[in-house]
Amino acid sequence: MMHGREKSDLFIVATKPTNKAGQPGAESGERRKGAEGNTGELHMRRTPSRESVSSGLDRVRQAAKARKKERFTALLHHVTAELLKDAYFWLKRNAAPGVDGLTWKEYEQDLEANVVDLHARVHRGSYRALPSKRRYIAKTDGRQRPLGIAALEDKIVQRALVEVLNAIYEEDFLGFSYGFRPGRSQHDCLDALAVGITLTKVNWILDADIRSFFDSVSHDWLIRFVEHRVGDPRVIRLIGKWLNAGVMEDGVVKPTEVGTPQGAVASPLLANIYLHYVFDLWANRWRVRHARGQVIIVRYADDIVVGFEHEAEAKRFRVDLQQRMEKFALSLHPEKTRLIEFGRFAARDRARRGLGKPETFNFLGFTHISGRSRKGGFLLKRKSRRDRMRAKLREVKEALRRCMHDSIPEQGKWLAHVVRGYFNYHAVPTNAKSLVMFRHHVTDLWRRTLKRRGQKDRTTWDRMARLAIDFLPAVRILHPWPQARFAVTHPRWEPGA
Repeated sequence: MMHGREKSDLFIVATKPTNKAGQPGAESGERRKGAEGNTGELHMRRTPSRESVSSGLDRVRQAAKARKKERFTALLHHVTAELLKDAYFWLKRNAAPGVDGLTWKEYEQDLEANVVDLHARVHRGSYRALPSKRRYIAKTDGRQRPLGIAALEDKIVQRALVEVLNAIYEEDFLGFSYGFRPGRSQHDCLDALAVGITLTKVNWILDADIRSFFDSVSHDWLIRFVEHRVGDPRVIRLIGKWLNAGVMEDGVVKPTEVGTPQGAVASPLLANIYLHYVFDLWANRWRVRHARGQVIIVRYADDIVVGFEHEAEAKRFRVDLQQRMEKFALSLHPEKTRLIEFGRFAARDRARRGLGKPETFNFLGFTHISGRSRKGGFLLKRKSRRDRMRAKLREVKEALRRCMHDSIPEQGKWLAHVVRGYFNYHAVPTNAKSLVMFRHHVTDLWRRTLKRRGQKDRTTWDRMARLAIDFLPAVRILHPWPQARFAVTHPRWEPGA
């Protein structure tokens, strides 16, 4: 029972418990404390009102952790004018405007009054969500990915409410869920997968692809999942407004009966909530009840990789997963979902059966390979995906054409930024050859661009080699081995490690 101010800030009622509530869902060696403190680390100035907001969310977090079977019936009061202002500063300043045409800088011109007015509209229920502006970006397979660009005030309100809801759901989400969570990066996810494959008896990998996930999310199921923990009808109405706001394409507003727009600020959290109930809790329960061998699970948003010790269990899981997805309006892509033999014994077992090398799989921009170390032992190798590298090089080529007549120092400075950004993500152990290849191709594209500036240009490879040394970062591995970083971020003394 809560007393004093805490009682006025939080009203909680009991509801049906979630599956496996309160039980750790981390992989062997995964941390369970990392997610607890991350949402409290708010990177912003500390004012009295900001401290009040933070202490209020701390109480939400503590209640969510202590009472897994209860619903929060009063949350919207945590969306204060101060939090809305902080949410505004968290947004990207150069982001494309939505259907309102309002930019970040334009909103800042009268920020205090705008935030006060927005706060009043949100709390009296007169705030209306605007349709998202439809834009498309090219995918590596030639198709186009639809994005939804929300109006600026919609982004602000969504970002503020996500901060509040994170205080609840970061206590509920399981350890093998990494996508778009505070304090968890793609490399944390890659480390977990690498350690799981290397240190456990993984012989089979299920690379699961959910077909058009963000376009297939059922609004009815999503609201029901949110209501497991959120009983504040004002928050539920806000989420409903965003889901049903529609999409504007070519000046025509189209209703959205299913799906959540990719690119919306709230979409990653809503997607994690959906898959937490559809996949995470179910998969963790399946592992405990049905698996006799070891099973590892890693999920980053809608990208799922599951490792198995036994082939029969892997095949059974795949069939059960397909049925589970269909129950909640989702489906596995029949061509992109693959079950492959992979791991420390894959090469030996396949050779014994007269088969070729083990197949590879892609995850978070890397191709994962069952390789061998110099001493002959098993070594998980990760190489940059070739299709993603080619797509990035095409972007560099087009950009160089646009700045063909800029000075060499200007071009070199920009290319250094491009190469450095690529290395920051891809410079992992076993990937040096891909880095060398990327740097070489960038240098060659630069050479071709300089030669096009005039028919008498005599740019040679010797000159390009000197320019590359002067401007482009040298190839070096920036990330530690997965086991080393994983041991630091996931202490072995934690429960379930």
